[in-house]
Formats: sequence, C-alpha cells, structure tokens
Amino acid sequence: MIPAQFDAKAVEKKWYEYWMKNNYFHSTPDHRTPYTIVIPPPNVTGVLHMGHMLNNTIQDVLIRRARLKGFNACWVPGTDHASIATEAKVVAKLKSEGINKSDLTREEFLKHAYDWTDKYGGTILEQLKQLGCSCDWDRTKFTMDPDMSASVIRSFVDLYNKGLIYRGYRMVNWDPEAKTTLSDEEVIFEERQGKLYYIKYQIENSSEYLVVATTRPETIFGDTAICINPNDERHFNLKGKNAIVPISGRIIPIIEDEYVDLEFGTGCLKVTPAHDVNDKTLGDKHNLEIIDIFNEDATLNSFGLHYEGKDRFVVRTEIEAELTSINALDKVEQYTNNVGTSERTKCVIEPRLSDQWFLKMEELVKPAIHAVLESDEIKLYPSRFNNTYAHWLNNIRDWNISRQLWWGQQIPAYFYGDGKEDFVVAENIEEALALAKEKTANSKLTAENLRQDADALDTWFSSWLWPMAVFGGIMDPENEDFKYYYPTNDLVTGPDILFFWVARMIIAGYEYADAKPFKNVYLTGLVRDNQGRKMSKSLGNSPEPLGLIEKFGADGVRVGLLLSASAGNDILFDEELCNQGKGFANKIWNAFKLIKGWEVSETIPQPESSKVAIEWYEAKLQQTLLEIEDNFEKYRLSEALMATYKLVWDDFCSWFLEMIKPGYQQPIDQVTFEKAIEMLEANLKLLHPFMPFLTEEIWQHIAERTPEQALIVAEYPKMTSVNTALIADFDFATDVISGIRTIRKDKNIPFRDTIELKVVNNEKASTYFDSVITKLGNVASLEYVTDKVDGALSYRVKSNEYFIPITGNIDVEAEIAKLTEELNYTKGFLKSVQGKLSNEKFVAGAPEKVIANERKKEADALAKIATIEQSIAGLK
Repeated sequence: MIPAQFDAKAVEKKWYEYWMKNNYFHSTPDHRTPYTIVIPPPNVTGVLHMGHMLNNTIQDVLIRRARLKGFNACWVPGTDHASIATEAKVVAKLKSEGINKSDLTREEFLKHAYDWTDKYGGTILEQLKQLGCSCDWDRTKFTMDPDMSASVIRSFVDLYNKGLIYRGYRMVNWDPEAKTTLSDEEVIFEERQGKLYYIKYQIENSSEYLVVATTRPETIFGDTAICINPNDERHFNLKGKNAIVPISGRIIPIIEDEYVDLEFGTGCLKVTPAHDVNDKTLGDKHNLEIIDIFNEDATLNSFGLHYEGKDRFVVRTEIEAELTSINALDKVEQYTNNVGTSERTKCVIEPRLSDQWFLKMEELVKPAIHAVLESDEIKLYPSRFNNTYAHWLNNIRDWNISRQLWWGQQIPAYFYGDGKEDFVVAENIEEALALAKEKTANSKLTAENLRQDADALDTWFSSWLWPMAVFGGIMDPENEDFKYYYPTNDLVTGPDILFFWVARMIIAGYEYADAKPFKNVYLTGLVRDNQGRKMSKSLGNSPEPLGLIEKFGADGVRVGLLLSASAGNDILFDEELCNQGKGFANKIWNAFKLIKGWEVSETIPQPESSKVAIEWYEAKLQQTLLEIEDNFEKYRLSEALMATYKLVWDDFCSWFLEMIKPGYQQPIDQVTFEKAIEMLEANLKLLHPFMPFLTEEIWQHIAERTPEQALIVAEYPKMTSVNTALIADFDFATDVISGIRTIRKDKNIPFRDTIELKVVNNEKASTYFDSVITKLGNVASLEYVTDKVDGALSYRVKSNEYFIPITGNIDVEAEIAKLTEELNYTKGFLKSVQGKLSNEKFVAGAPEKVIANERKKEADALAKIATIEQSIAGLK
C-alpha cells in the first residue's frame, strides 16, 4: 500500500538505516575512478548550525551525484580538536567544579579534556546523519587520533630539519583570556570608540613638561623613553634631556628618531618596547630597556606598583583619575581606533614579547601561488576570491605555530639544558635522547634529563595536513589509499577560512606530496536572515537546524537552503524556502501516486498524443540534463536544482502527466505506462542528490528492488542528443493550448464541452502536436483553413490565427457589448499614453527607461485593440 501522505520522519529513519546496513557510503580502492571529498572538520564539541547545514548539504549533493555517475565516491568525515575553544570550555568546566588548571599536571588536564571530548565530541557528526549526509563513517577521523597526531609531529620534525621551523623571541599577539599566542590571521580588527589621553611628563631638573598623546595610559609603567623627530622645531629644546614618568617617577631618556610622525598628536611619542611592535623596533634600534608590565591574564604585575593584580581596563579608568589628581593629565579626547580582538575568545589581544616557534613561509608559499593564480591547477569558485587569496599569500609573514595550551599536539622539542638553544627536535623521547647525547657528547644523559617544550601546536598546523593525513599520506606516502584517493576532487568551505585552512592545505600538499590537495574549491556564502543580518544566538534569528528538519523534513530543508545558495554569495534564509521544499516533495509524491493509481491495459493501443508526449519529454529531459551538467561544472548548484525543479514541476507534472493521463475511469495503455515509470525513474535519479530520502522511498515503491538495485547506487541518466526542434514545436503548442484555456475560462465554457478549432497557419507551424492540442483542449475537430472564420471567438499565437466557432452557449450580443467596453477602455488608455509621448517637454525631460516603458505601453495597447476589433468583427 502506498501511504496517502509522504511521512518524512518515518522515511528518513528507515532509509538512512538501510543505507548504513548495506554499506553504500563506504569506499575502498578499486578499478573505478575515485571521487573524493574531505569534510571541513567542525569543532569536536560543536553542534549543527545553519552554516554546517548548507556546507554539508552541498557536499552530500556532490558525493551522491558522483556515486550515481559511477565514480568510487568517498566522503571522509571527522572533527577538529579546536585547541583554544575546547581548552577554554574544559577550563571553565573545571573552574565550576572548584579546580584550577594550574593545580593539575598536563596528564591530569588532558584526561579531563578527553573525558569532555568523549562526552560532547562527535555530536555534530550524528546530527549530520539526520540531514542525510552519506559520509564514509568507517573513515571518521579526529585531529587528535594517534595516527593524526603522529603525522603532525613528523611534519614538524621534517620542517625543522629542513631549516624552515625556528624558535624566536618575537612580539606576538597574546590572548589574555585563552592565555596563548595567536597568529596574525586569528586577530580580528574592530573599530571601537575610545579616548586619546594627553599625559604630561615633567622634564628632569625643570618645571617644564612635554605632552604625549596615548590611547593606553596604563602602559606608562612600561615606558623606557620619549621619542621626538629630530626635525621637529617644536622640540629642539628637549634634545639630550630626560623625562620623568608620572606616578612611577622613573627617569627615562628623550631620544630622536624620524619614525615619529610630525603630524600626529603632540609630536612626542612614549616608547614602550614590551607592548607595541613598533616601539619594540625603536627599542632595539636605540638599545632601550624592556619592561613587561602585564601578567599572562593582562592584569598588571609588580611594575604596575599599587595597581598590581588589577585588570588593564580597570587600571585605565583608575589611572585617568590619578593622573588628573596629580595634574599630569592635560586633556582627554574621544578617539576611534582599530582594536585587535581574538577570533576565538573575542578578547582584546595584547602585543607581548615571547619565545615562540615560527614557520618560514616565503619559499613554502610559492607553489601555492602558482597553483591558483598562475596555472589554474586549482580553481576557486567564484573566481573573485582569487584576489583575496593573492593578497594574503603575496603578503605572507612567518607563521607563529606555537600555542601556550595543553590541548593539542605537544611540540616535539626536548630541552637538555637551561639555554635557549639547548634543545633537540625529534618524533619521540628515544630519538631525542640519542640526538641530545650526540649534540652534547654526553653519553650519560638519560630521558629524565630531557624536558619537552610545554607548548602545543596551532590547531591549523594540524588541520593543514587533513587531506593527506586522513589517508595516511604523511606517515606512509606509498600506501594504497593515499595513492588512490589523493588528490581529492572538491573542497566545500566558507571564505572566512580561505587563508587559515584552504591556502595552508595547498601549501602542505605541494610540500609533502608535490601535488595539489584538491582540484576545486567551492566557497559558500554566509547564511543570513531575511533582513540580511548575520545569524546569531544573541539576535535570536538563527533557527534550530534539527527543528527545521522536524518541521519540514530533511529533503525540504535541503531544497530550501540550496534554492537560495548561489556560489560565494550570502544566503538570505527564510523558513518559507523550506516550506517550498516540503511542498515540492509533496508534489512529487502526489505525481507518483497518480501514476501508480492508473489501471493498466495490455490490449488497448497507444494514443498518438501519448506517443508524441513521450518523445517530447525525452527531448526535454536531455535538454535539462545538459543544463544541469553545465551548472555543476560551474558549481552553480542552486541553478542545477532549479533546472531539475522546473523539469519535474512544470514539464513532468503540469504537462507530461496531463498529456498521457487516461480518460476518467479509463485504463492507460501498457506502453505509455511503462514509459511514464521510466521517465519518473529518470527524474528520481536527477532529484536524488538533492532529495535523497523522498526519492529512495518512491524508487523502492515502484518495484521490488534488491540492495544492488537501490536508487543510491543506480545509474545516472546518460546524455544523448537534444531534439531542439521538437521542444520548440511543443512550446508553440503550449501557447495554442493556453489560448484555448483562456477562452474557456473567460467565456465560461466547461471543459467537458467539446469545441471546434479552426486554424489559419500563417506561421507554417508544425502539426506534430495536434493530437496533444486536441486532447488538452478537448477539441472535437481541429481543421486548418485559409480564411478567417466569421461568428467565432479568436486569438493569435505569433502570426497564426485560431478560431473557436460560437455555440449556443454564448450570448453573441452580450459578448459584443463586453468586447466593445474593453475596446473603448483600451482606446482611452492609448490616448493618454500617446498624449504623454507627443508632449515634447515630457520626452525631453523623462529618463530613457521611462520613455521606453511608455512606448511599450503604446505598442501593447495597439496590438490589443487590433485583436479586440478582430474578435468583434468575427462575431457580427
């Protein structure tokens, strides 16, 4: 029994279990051409949001389509350990239990982190199953899996041995909340309203003072000089003198350097080498003392005197008051500046001097620039992102790859002494010990003498190996999986990580495999609400993804998202789109029920109209296949879906089924029925990547199928030639049918009443679809004539004239009166339009677009008047 309604909930559970049971998602190397996608690994403790829904729907469409087209489709899922975000969550959880991270050993903390991951990790992967994602779950990877971590460590050691990784004391971006460094790319600059403080510094041995403008008065405790431009006439009197730092009373030199901007502020610059990258450069140049005034959480240390232990922003307010009280604050102005914030914690970052590990990028980046910008070996869709890619890679700086965290791969550097250079780099402690013995010429060294660097590697240093590491390509480049599946085919991700992840994977691919990691990068847009706002919990405008699936079905949500998702453009999401997707699913289901509800006869002949309809639909299917193929090649998935949508809704349901539908309580012939099923199955194959659950359900209802005959592994329709002439002839025929339907509606002629149709074929139009016109118009006789027919209703299609003789059901006088009224109204409308166009002042002053619109109105009115006059003449 076919259910009356499509029950998405029951169907989704049933078919996903069936697909899993029959192992359709799993891939192993064989004779077929591989088609491979690796998932952008979401945060291990993350949950499904609208961005994930869009991104993974697109990936599933690509992988299901590849599977249908005979490729060995492999979609590798997995999660990222997301060191900063996850460690922050674990620290917060421990804090709520009264435990401080600092009271734990690294091993104890990592046990808590793994417990957290075991409890919350992988939730998002389970949620992706509800969306229908056909990942090879047997291949699921986690960036902290032993084999994945081993790949990261080997990569670090290899790059170090190549001289590309070095340890340096540098000014870095410090996140005081996460208590770790960040790479430049992890800092987001935001325009914020602040203050510009003009602070007075007394000149030593004088009652005079100089004024310095700063946005950060709390950093005066780290000042080690005042700098002036040697060419600034305003400050010649300061040369060679010293200044006194307010509050602390420290004496600092007044130095000279042309770096100081003569136009900014007062022309005097406070130099704080420990807390500003430009000040650090000045400090190095002039051999200034470096005073770090902050603890790792951005509270002030002992250099902050009585402010010790207080947060930097609290101190900023309090120091303003103190400077005012001692007459050291000249004035305060409102000031807008760009403030660097942490991408992960949103905390304002601090420049900080620190020993860190860096990766040299200058040479590494060259093959990645060539692959995308010079050779087209890797293509970005849309291509406008090439400019963003070029800007980043052409201005790349060395990558700070160390993080002051425990959750992540621990840096494989082992210190054997107290000096900064007293270390070796090795994959494990045994190798490290051997290297340390060799380096020190001390054979008595033991593992206990070695101390591993406490820092962890940047998460991106792990995930840049993702396309290779998931196939074991770093540890064993000659293994079968890596040689078969790499390079992968398509990467689907957001443009926000084009540099963080995409570019770095390309760099790593050429460094380790001497090959691109993927061929195409499809960059999705951001999902916004229908007002254009970014979706967020705080705005309350982000729907619960699983709630949408519950309400509209997974297929409905997939269609709703994809209909509005043109490549690279932001998606204005509206739930109504999902409702449209649900409506489409119901339309397909009802069309299937209609076909299966027909009684089939093996004895009745096939009507000419059905034969013609089948020929036309086969041509239309081929035309749409060509359009779909072109859209997929250009990564226009929204357009590919819309082409499929129109084929099924308009061509199949609205036209084809009407053309072949048997008369009331009449059977359909066997030949036409079998062709209708064949066409329905072709439609299901085209629809399956977009709507997997609905299509598999209908497919399995059509006939008894073995697991080998399931839709998910069926054969995609083959492309042949397109009969464009036949399609054009049908388009003409539909205009003829629409004309008949309009007259029936306007004149209240019931469809059950037959009509006669007489045609003056000025167009020399094809008569091939006459049987269809006859059926769909309920035409008793269709006759071609040479002259106009008197006493008939008429209409035109191009230059062809169509006449429907009047029957006794029509009041001729009333019809003439109605047409005359319409004629007079149209003539009046034409007169007003022509009045405007004859007004020289209007024509000279109105925009060209307005004039063109008025001329179109004139032409339409003239054509309508001619048609009405012809109809009246025919009735007299």
